[in-house]
Amino acid sequence: MTAQIISGTELAKEKRAQLAKEVEQLKSKGIEPGLAVILVGDNPASHSYVKGKQKACAEVGIRSILLTFPDTITEAALLEQIKQLNADPSIHGILVQLPLPPHIDELNVIETIAPEKDVDGFHPINIGRMMIGQKAFLPCTPYGILFMVQSLGVEIAGKHVVVVGRSNIVGKPVGQLFLREHATVTYCHSKTKDLAAMTRQADILIVAVGRANMIGADHVKEGAIVIDVGVNRLENGKLCGDVRFEEVKEVASYLTPVPKGVGPMTITMLLHNTVEAAREYGHQQVQR
Repeated sequence: MTAQIISGTELAKEKRAQLAKEVEQLKSKGIEPGLAVILVGDNPASHSYVKGKQKACAEVGIRSILLTFPDTITEAALLEQIKQLNADPSIHGILVQLPLPPHIDELNVIETIAPEKDVDGFHPINIGRMMIGQKAFLPCTPYGILFMVQSLGVEIAGKHVVVVGRSNIVGKPVGQLFLREHATVTYCHSKTKDLAAMTRQADILIVAVGRANMIGADHVKEGAIVIDVGVNRLENGKLCGDVRFEEVKEVASYLTPVPKGVGPMTITMLLHNTVEAAREYGHQQVQR
């Protein structure tokens, strides 16, 4: 068996084409989706991510504005900027690129973003709504992972999903999204005893720990769907995932590559959330 590769690039292309049509429909009703991105400091990786997000916005017709600040900005000044964007009816989504400088509390920043403009899906109100099955903006990477698995046309209900990793951004929420789809979900982490024994039970294995080449063929049940969320840069400059790709592709039925796997879907679901915010709240603005 050789796994079929799930191309995040191809899926993202299809989804973005659909989003571009939705944006045109909104514009015909007088609503132009707007995303504000806040970038603090000179982190090269953050600059690269933000550039990718702006390019993706342009691709589907979302107006994006970038607000850049030096890493000396005070927390109070940054929160004031966010409050101004909360009050701006032309801005439907607000994204603060993480990480932030040590003197700024990330949670304070996330909690200051209005939940209805929290297109990253990080606000505790959106996380809480997601947990109890209410309508909410879903975190972009977990949402993208669910979208990828659903695109395969497999039945998720009743499947055993094993998540390796328990971060607030990926691990915890992705398990909840699959639980909502009636999967049985197991979380594994650094304190899990006999990790391979747990992961070999997975029909769908999601690996999000940020440790290069951690998961090999001996961790994977034959025929499992394997989603590799890790992005690690090796000493030779090449990118690799948390999964030993060449090894695992001989065991899995489906496998995501790194790069061009989960990454493109993360940005695509950010676009999706921004369009949803414009549809929901832009419509209210037009009515007023």
